[in-house]
Amino acid sequence: MQLEKSIIDDANHKQQAAHQRRFDFVAADIKDLDIILKKLGNFQIAIPSWALGTGGTRFGRFSGGGEPRSLEEKIEDVGLIHALNKSSNSISLHIPWDIPDNATSVKALAAQLGLHFDAVNSNTFQDQSSQQHSYKYGSLHHVDKAVRKQAVEHNIEVINYGIELHSKALSLWLSDGSNFPGQLNMRGAFERTLKSLQEIYEALPADWKLWIEYKPYEPNFYSTTIGDWGQSYLLASKLGNQAQTLVDLGHHLQGANIEQIVSLLLMEGKLAGFHFNDSKYGDDDLTVGSINPYQLFLIFNELVEGMDARGMNHATGIGWMIDASHNIKDPVEDLLQSVEAIKIAYTQALLVDQQALKQAQQQNDVVLAQEILQHAYRTDVRPLLAESRLRAGGALQPLDVYRQQAVRKQLINERGALAVSTGL
Repeated sequence: MQLEKSIIDDANHKQQAAHQRRFDFVAADIKDLDIILKKLGNFQIAIPSWALGTGGTRFGRFSGGGEPRSLEEKIEDVGLIHALNKSSNSISLHIPWDIPDNATSVKALAAQLGLHFDAVNSNTFQDQSSQQHSYKYGSLHHVDKAVRKQAVEHNIEVINYGIELHSKALSLWLSDGSNFPGQLNMRGAFERTLKSLQEIYEALPADWKLWIEYKPYEPNFYSTTIGDWGQSYLLASKLGNQAQTLVDLGHHLQGANIEQIVSLLLMEGKLAGFHFNDSKYGDDDLTVGSINPYQLFLIFNELVEGMDARGMNHATGIGWMIDASHNIKDPVEDLLQSVEAIKIAYTQALLVDQQALKQAQQQNDVVLAQEILQHAYRTDVRPLLAESRLRAGGALQPLDVYRQQAVRKQLINERGALAVSTGL
């Protein structure tokens, strides 16, 4: 379904006076306001196709109904999100969950909704009914050459789908690893992974990137073949300039200093981008900013400073995507919340007085450095985001409009209470 522009305009009209008061109050103290608003308007976060259905755990899954039953309906849901927040103008597909049967018509539908296609994602962490060999003991690192060949060919197939859709990156995460000591030779597994990745890398178009994700554990609990950012960075460095490290915020052990990891990868030109989520314990895939918003801000502080130092465009210099699972939330509501949290942290980072911070650092003034950071973090930037949406034609309060229009109820009426998203 689609929301009529008049519905958003009517809601904005009712909220305009209150918004203006809040915006004027915050804007009065913002330096370079127009520049910041322009950067906010340009900053977009990709929505993954698999996040449009209700997630689950190994214990169960509780669908809320009205989930997208096809790739086309997933695109429509992203179009709905983008119409509301004007910050989600792309969709990232997961193959084979979302194979585009007709690339031309799929691209036309996306364009009609103001969308394009972000990175395409491969899947060798589960067996498909059509495949000959099982990934039970791994894929790109498997001891059997036939299994490795199957996994390589799948990734190349995903690249070819992406070419049809005008994507520019292959995002790759491997569940390869071991559950018990002695199960595999770790050096051999890493070497086989590199060889397999080299075959995939050679199939990349010249203007594409290979994003290599890492994860310390799960589904394997003794070792993961690409277990941390160093191993991903090592592979990316061996492959070449088109290979980079992808950071999933949930793919770290507790207490990891993600902002330091980000700053070093950015310094080396090897930061591919992000899968945004939040976590309390591990790879919890919770709503972005719901657990540790200060960490998110600190990550963005390193990003803004580092990208500016390299002369990079904030909006296009690296990839920005959500990767979350909303077991008990309406997926669209969760995604609206996540995008808002990401842009709040980004905006707060834009407010950091980098010159004053550098001076405090040079003088070892620890107290002042903390004050500078926390002053930006404690600024309520939500009116700036609302103003940015208003200028772009979106809703001042996207979640309010979504609920007032009972969109989920309409989706259930249209698709059915038992509709389950494809691929989940």
